[in-house]
Amino acid sequence: MDIETAARRLAELGNSTRLQIVRLLLQAGPEGLSIGELQSRLHVPASTLAFHLRGLVTRGLVHQQKEGRMVRCTPNYAAINETLAFVKENCCAGASVDELTRPAKRRSLS
Repeated sequence: MDIETAARRLAELGNSTRLQIVRLLLQAGPEGLSIGELQSRLHVPASTLAFHLRGLVTRGLVHQQKEGRMVRCTPNYAAINETLAFVKENCCAGASVDELTRPAKRRSLS
């Protein structure tokens, strides 16, 4: 994955409504949820939900499939896992075991 793709996907997830959508879809599992189910659980207007879903679909984080008159949304596990793995890719490469197990120091804001 390149840095631009990761940045775009993470930007989509950086919005609380879109993050809630992805979390709900992940909780629902591979069968996903219909747009109507998402709307009733999130209590957002249809136009707002459509706006947020469009970004998630465009970035490949969510799939949509039409089933008759209903549209089902499912999480794209591969894309979500790939994005999170990219963030953690070189985790702690320059840190010692002591640094990893020591509690972080809190910085003062003054």
